[in-house]
Amino acid sequence: MMESTVKPLDRDIVAHVAQTCLCLHAQRAARALARLFDKALKPYGLSNGQFSLLMALNRPEPPTIGELAPFLAMDRTSLTAALKPLQRRGLVGVEADRADRRSRRVRITAEGVALLEAALPSWRDTHARLDAALDADAPNRLRADMRRVPPIAAMLSASGMEPDGQPQD
Repeated sequence: MMESTVKPLDRDIVAHVAQTCLCLHAQRAARALARLFDKALKPYGLSNGQFSLLMALNRPEPPTIGELAPFLAMDRTSLTAALKPLQRRGLVGVEADRADRRSRRVRITAEGVALLEAALPSWRDTHARLDAALDADAPNRLRADMRRVPPIAAMLSASGMEPDGQPQD
């Protein structure tokens, strides 16, 4: 058995981080929500991420991968990988952009729309149960606060400050 010689951080510091870290709380909540919606969407052969991706494709004009990636807070490589199983199932099509052959446009197919229509009642029911379990104004407040995080995080990242609050050299 290996003997530990590393002195752990003070328990008060660990407790403070566990109680106040927005990233930790967001990750825990995201994992719990993902499991809840994955279970609800499983009968349709969809994950929560695939459901969201297909919903994001319901637009008058098919978006490019470059347009879709930031909306879903994904990098292009991850988005391309996430599209592949949906393509294999015939739920989306990826084609070259007519104006710029280097860009790819992603189009939801009729099969994709039909699958979303079939899965939507389960998604709505799950959302209604979740919203009902929270305080009356909590769901809308939570959604509004979460929408504010990406631009704030981008602003803080671009502010020229290091994570420790010190100016960059």
